[in-house]
Amino acid sequence: MATGRTHRPATRSRGIPEATVARLPLYLRALTALSERSVPTVSSEELAAAAGVNSAKLRKDFSYLGSYGTRGVGYDVEYLVYQISRELGLTQDWPVVIVGIGNLGAALANYGGFASRGFRVAALIDADPAMAGKPVAGIPVQHSDDLEKIIQDNGVSIGVIATPAGAAQAVCERLVAAGVTSILNFAPTVLSVPEGVDVRKVDLSIELQILAFHEQRKAGEEAAAASDGGVPAAAVRSDSTDQGPDGDMPAVMPA
Repeated sequence: MATGRTHRPATRSRGIPEATVARLPLYLRALTALSERSVPTVSSEELAAAAGVNSAKLRKDFSYLGSYGTRGVGYDVEYLVYQISRELGLTQDWPVVIVGIGNLGAALANYGGFASRGFRVAALIDADPAMAGKPVAGIPVQHSDDLEKIIQDNGVSIGVIATPAGAAQAVCERLVAAGVTSILNFAPTVLSVPEGVDVRKVDLSIELQILAFHEQRKAGEEAAAASDGGVPAAAVRSDSTDQGPDGDMPAVMPA
């Protein structure tokens, strides 16, 4: 089976916009659920609702894949699962290393969804000598002194950083120097990487802060409605006023 070292996804060379690429996993998740229920076909409206986007945007996204569905029938679920998986590079094996095996790193190692989505946890790495050799999710933790050799031996091109913020940049630089070209960063810091290296940042505190903003706004609207004896503003506001330029996502939400 091919590894991430020798093959790369074809999305950029095919001119698929980054915003569309970001939505493909949403479609794949919805389609996989349909496939597991043995649903043969799905309309653009049904699939869009399941993925949380509007149907016009879905049809536009699928046009980049060369998939237009059949009028009156919809999209073939199994074919779309294959087509999107292929575009995302999930029809091949992607070995992944997780660096930083604290509570978060251990939780990621124990996540059972990697294998079914085309990813294999090749190694767990930590700087604590006391962690070396300890099994987490059935995989023995290896010391960070061996990081470069581990990456080279396993042909790794995707790294996950789950270290404290202060260690993340140094770990990132070692990963990149060893040949890693894609990084998923869980550390609460912004990483500096050279051109050609892709970084996706997952910051749970930022997502919670965004939710807190919405909760505060809703509380304020309810308080204003109670003092006025009227209807909450959210109930009478036009659907479009709380949306961004695309018409289906709040403007304050991240892409």
